[in-house]
Amino acid sequence: MKFSKKLVLYLLISFWAGAISAQESKIVEIRQAGSFEKDEALYPGANILLRKGKTRVHLFHKGALVKSNKSFFYSKKNFFEASGDVVFTQGDTLRMTSDYLEYDGANGQAIAWGNVFLKQPDMTLETDTLYLDRNANIAYYETPGTIVDSSSVLKSNRGKYFMNEKKYRFISNVRIDNPEYKVTSVQLDYFTETNKAFLYGPTKIIGEDYDIYCERGFYNLDTQQGNFKENALINYNEKIIKGDSLYFENEREYAAATNDVSITDTINNSIIRGNYAEIFKAKDSAIITRRAYAINVLEKDSLYIKADTLIGTGPPEHRILRGYYGVKILKSDIRGKSDSLYLDDQIGKIELHKRPLSKKEDQILSDDEKNSRNPVLWFGASQMSGEVIHLLTEPGEKKLDSLEIFGNAFIIEKDSLSADGYNQIVGSELYGNFEEGALKNLDVIKNTMVIYYLYSEAGELIGINKTICSALDIVFDNNEINEISFYVSPEGEVFPEEQIDRNLRKLKGFLWRRNERPETFEDLFENDDGEKSNIPEVTITKE
Repeated sequence: MKFSKKLVLYLLISFWAGAISAQESKIVEIRQAGSFEKDEALYPGANILLRKGKTRVHLFHKGALVKSNKSFFYSKKNFFEASGDVVFTQGDTLRMTSDYLEYDGANGQAIAWGNVFLKQPDMTLETDTLYLDRNANIAYYETPGTIVDSSSVLKSNRGKYFMNEKKYRFISNVRIDNPEYKVTSVQLDYFTETNKAFLYGPTKIIGEDYDIYCERGFYNLDTQQGNFKENALINYNEKIIKGDSLYFENEREYAAATNDVSITDTINNSIIRGNYAEIFKAKDSAIITRRAYAINVLEKDSLYIKADTLIGTGPPEHRILRGYYGVKILKSDIRGKSDSLYLDDQIGKIELHKRPLSKKEDQILSDDEKNSRNPVLWFGASQMSGEVIHLLTEPGEKKLDSLEIFGNAFIIEKDSLSADGYNQIVGSELYGNFEEGALKNLDVIKNTMVIYYLYSEAGELIGINKTICSALDIVFDNNEINEISFYVSPEGEVFPEEQIDRNLRKLKGFLWRRNERPETFEDLFENDDGEKSNIPEVTITKE
């Protein structure tokens, strides 16, 4: 049905007159149109507005202007459908183009579809279908969408924009591509003003030299700084860091972790665990406290090192581990205790040290109290102590090679047949060798003294050997003393047991520390504060 130009003009004047009251009634206004038609048969109740020449259809409602080539306007419903190069603008901050648009003035809701492109001053959005709720100030899409800002491209299968909060919510196959990082997530809430993102579900963040995984977290896209929880981990400088909660700052090259913390060195096959850790990438260092312990693989067996504080330093090819205060070590065939520890993976060396005595301590402590500070090792039935202990491995082999003890080297072994007898060897220095992981022989030199229980083949006590010499050699079998050879003018003899007073059966400095020996993994944390840690299933063979 066609209308004359006069009738069209009359109808337009009528609509313009209605637009004056529209400001109060908030009905859709017709600002302009090239022509006007009605077709009650096909489009009952619709005012058909068409483009003519350069004059396009303009419809206005509550600050929003919709331009199109064709619109079906249902005045009674306050609703219209627009098509043909549709442009939706709101002030100077929002511009959206599409092939089609439906708009309901009654509830301020719109649907745009077909090559939807929304532009704001700081970003653009492309999708197939976009929903607008102007009353709630919400826009959302349920078809794959792409958002581009000055530095990043973000894609998701679904998304929602909360205009009042200036917040985006992206859901399903979320991906951010930035020259400095990549983010993939199940759900990401993004605040445009602060450039902060909140992460939900399995999420990966890949930076230039770091990988982050979490299932809940926060990330500042500007500063590359964030907090991460729920199965969180950071792959950082050849180390994998895990914890209940992780904090990360890329600019400072810093990370921190709390509760059930683990730092895995993938190159050196070692793990450090505790309940708090700080990692400094630029310095190639990490500090771990609160039930801290390290796991190193030696001879296909795990060596556990516990300390109040553990510090790892150095590049992957030359890692150094230091332990301070309450150091304990545990391996299937070795136990140990000291005030501090030094481990160099490259040269294959473990050092056990005691804390230096203060002047006051040196004056008031007894010899036994001073000796109780010495580091100590247990191999099978043998206890070995001294002022400094070195365990050496074959570099790159992770296999025990030798043992060194300096200063008051003392070996004690409980005599298996007597009730209160102890085999004892003391000297200034001790050097030992391992074969296939087992202690094979020891050389003890300088100021050497021995007390040794001798038995016949029938198992009867022959006597107690007391000898002084310059050096001796001990052969071990199954980590127990089997044979002793004396060198350089030995002086001694074998005494019947009844001829040696019990007080004389122990060498000066004797201190049996069997009660300090850790037998199980939990023993490493005896007398600790009881703070929980991630304790693995560990089986240790008791000697």
